[in-house]
Amino acid sequence: MKYIYFLILCSYLSACASNAPSNSKPIPERHDRSTGNQLIKSDFDRMADVELSENLQSLRLLMLKLYKRNPHELAKSTTDNAEKMVDWVFDGDEQHHFKFKELNNKQDTEAIFLAFDPKYKGDRVLSFIVGLHTMLLKAHGNKTDFYLTDSLDPQKIYNVARNVEIAAWKLANARDSSGKLYLLSNEMSAQGQNLSFEREFGKMIGSMDLFSITLAEKSQRTISRVVQNIATALFLPF
Repeated sequence: MKYIYFLILCSYLSACASNAPSNSKPIPERHDRSTGNQLIKSDFDRMADVELSENLQSLRLLMLKLYKRNPHELAKSTTDNAEKMVDWVFDGDEQHHFKFKELNNKQDTEAIFLAFDPKYKGDRVLSFIVGLHTMLLKAHGNKTDFYLTDSLDPQKIYNVARNVEIAAWKLANARDSSGKLYLLSNEMSAQGQNLSFEREFGKMIGSMDLFSITLAEKSQRTISRVVQNIATALFLPF
């Protein structure tokens, strides 16, 4: 239980540090926390449930924000608004299984690379988010609900945290031949600053790091830490 208390404490400290009181939100409540399946979950299973759920929510928010900043990308996929497109992508997985013919069915790092391919003419927001989403799921054994019989590899989750760092760097820095960013995200101008994308990626990376380290200690495994230049780094296996 001490790990649960530590995770909750870190979450509280992170929330206090990153949000002003006027923007504070209630702590999300797990819809299944009182159901019978909790009896066959360990503390670490519940931690995995929360960690993955919160990171998928972050991806959902990032997709919405990217469409708001890059409406021309949304227009490549649909005439619907950004909210409806995001709902279809995240809530329609039983239909499309995160395989889209527009992306040549590419997933994880291949889809992320496609988002910054100068020859690609499709929806770069869709490609970027599908890549991150499927990468995150694969590191968690392609599951979103965890039980006593499940086993997660802390090294894979740690590696995906590093991959998210690389993807975030590409989003903020990758440009086409004319020098324009492929996708607009953070903004720093005379009119103000918008670093909400950076903060959301930071939340994801922090939660995966915390969970992977805690999981490694519980399972008595050693995580191989990688130090690399993020601008030239390659995606790590997962």
